Amino acid sequence: MPVAVVTAVDAVLRDALVASLLLDAAGAVSLRYEVETSTSSLRRLVLTAEGVLEDEKVELDHPCISCAMREDAVPALIRLAQIPSISAIVLAPPLCADPSVVVGTLRPHQEAWHLAGSVSAVDVGDAVEDLLGEDTLAERGLQWAAGDARSVGEALAAQIEYAEHLVIDGDPAGPGAELVEHLRAPEQRLVRGPYALGADEVLGGRLDHLIALRRRDARYVEPYGGPTEHGTWTLDLCSERPFHPRRLLENIEDLGAGRLRERGRFWVPDRPDSICQWDGAGGQVSIGAVWRAGRELPTTRLVVTGVDAPDAARVRAAFGRSLLTAREWAEGLQPWLGAEDHLAPWLGERDARV
Repeated sequence: MPVAVVTAVDAVLRDALVASLLLDAAGAVSLRYEVETSTSSLRRLVLTAEGVLEDEKVELDHPCISCAMREDAVPALIRLAQIPSISAIVLAPPLCADPSVVVGTLRPHQEAWHLAGSVSAVDVGDAVEDLLGEDTLAERGLQWAAGDARSVGEALAAQIEYAEHLVIDGDPAGPGAELVEHLRAPEQRLVRGPYALGADEVLGGRLDHLIALRRRDARYVEPYGGPTEHGTWTLDLCSERPFHPRRLLENIEDLGAGRLRERGRFWVPDRPDSICQWDGAGGQVSIGAVWRAGRELPTTRLVVTGVDAPDAARVRAAFGRSLLTAREWAEGLQPWLGAEDHLAPWLGERDARV
């Protein structure tokens, strides 16, 4: 039984895409989850092209997407896969869902069904504001749990970067479509309009989770570029040198503020064994020590996309100011042994071996 995962932050566009897939695949059903924001509980719907088969309220011990998939979606998929009249399932998780978390939770349970494809739907008429604006999920009524402080841009960027198929709705030559072109990888298929994607294209294969995760992995970040007619730009900022911890904090607003999408990695000289992730959208920046470095020292690389010309010069200059100077770099890492850990509140406590 093939299962496709469809994500979006726009309910109307998502539902139009799902309806098109159901009409195109005889016997397909949609397993859709909606968040009841007043209670943080879920509503589970099973739909066909003809109407609603099930509509149930789901209570969870913990309101998070991984719990919802594990506790409710997995049993529901197993149950639906055993119904002879059902040929395929289109899974539509809550609008705030990160598809990498959804798929990562579901993958170990593939027996009666298998993950066949992933799709993200984007309204390019709203894409600039959705991806680069300051709205949070809570302000849009898309937040699930109270602790989810993500911006709309962070949620939508995660959906775009993961999906095998990107379905855009709106002007394909407008500024929103231009921005999406800068953010999507060449291997991601771009489809214009929610009714242009065939069900067999989504349900006829096998979802490659590892390739999708690599697109989102800051260790492998790279710029894709794209048209610039509407002023969209992308910077590829690289250095073998680390960020100076104190100067990074001094420059972090210049590096991350504004209408930007930023992804990448960095390191600091008092943590040479750590590769740190940089993830920003809509003026929010998240950093953390995520990976262990190998035998070679890490490198610093940020890929930054924006739409306002002055931001490019500001970010480039802030990046340069944040790095160790050539003189500091020439002194090596020994001066940093035992240095004050300015980034501990964001990166966690430093490993005792460093």
